[in-house]
Amino acid sequence: MTGLDFTGLTVCPAQVWGGVRLVPLVREEPVPGLRLHREVYDRFGEVLVSPGIGYVSYIPHGLVADWSGEQSASYGTQLDTARPTGMAVVRHHRMVKRRPSKKGQQGGAVTRCRFLPLHLAMEGYLALHFGGPAIAWNQWSQEALRQGLSPRSEAAYLGLDVPGLADALRVFEIHPGQCGLLVYVADALAAAFVVPHPDDYRALHPTLLQDMYGELIHQYGHFGAPVPDFEARLGDERHIGTLADLRAAARAQERAWRESHDSVMVRELLGTSYSFERVYRMASFDMYRFLPPFRLDSGGQHIGELITDHKGRTAYLKTFRLAPAQIRRGHLLNSLAGNDWHLRRTAEQLGTTPEEIVRRIRAAGFGALLK
Repeated sequence: MTGLDFTGLTVCPAQVWGGVRLVPLVREEPVPGLRLHREVYDRFGEVLVSPGIGYVSYIPHGLVADWSGEQSASYGTQLDTARPTGMAVVRHHRMVKRRPSKKGQQGGAVTRCRFLPLHLAMEGYLALHFGGPAIAWNQWSQEALRQGLSPRSEAAYLGLDVPGLADALRVFEIHPGQCGLLVYVADALAAAFVVPHPDDYRALHPTLLQDMYGELIHQYGHFGAPVPDFEARLGDERHIGTLADLRAAARAQERAWRESHDSVMVRELLGTSYSFERVYRMASFDMYRFLPPFRLDSGGQHIGELITDHKGRTAYLKTFRLAPAQIRRGHLLNSLAGNDWHLRRTAEQLGTTPEEIVRRIRAAGFGALLK
């Protein structure tokens, strides 16, 4: 598997609020055998991802995946615009943690797990070549050889801090059968969110306000101009004689908009080859997190997490758009690791000089790795 699959998901016409464009994703049938519900933390969290290595962030909630096959309703939630207060810390064990089965289930098989949405993906990005140099080249400090990239940090913004997003989500009209949403800010793809069941989406729709968004999206929210709304232009009115004609013409316009959207606006997400890491298996479902190729000559690039069914179809998806500086850091780390962290060989591959590679390392915030 190298790409994302939207088979079974249909794009509906967008709804616009200022510079925010929300594009619904609808399923004809829910994905059978998987449900999601929310656990509220609303605190800073520390996650022990491996012995001696911790991940610390504001973690508003976790998601519990249930593949028992019981079609129980998701827990409800509400649109909460309160920001986190205090410094209480919730300690979590692992990004993905199995949960005890529900009472009354026979056999005691594990049918639920808790995971931390987007933090699972961000931790994978932060752990990119986390061990640092594997060979003690002269340029690297003893700290780099002992500790690698530890500690490493990245900045993100709450959806509450993206101008217009709270109002757009509040007035958004949820479609029958809707199981997902594409969020654009100034027509830049900010996030994709997909769940297996319409009831799950209705319960989890407000959580988009507490998700993480990159620096670029935050800037676009402040400085981007309003985007044009979707309008169905019927053209020659002589062909519109009945309500059926009007309905057919409107549907043709919807198809044209959908084809334009899929070929242009969402191409950066669906047309990219990713590196996938499977992090959990849930009966016939698999959970992955993924990283982009970190190419400097392409547009927006996204990290995220994914649950697929036995046919490889997307049951759950959540993405985070990387800022240009984050893409450059990923590209630099991949280039160094691909050349055994040898500065001269890395410079030759990138068509530059070792001195320039040193400058890029310091500009990326990794200067402590160098002597």
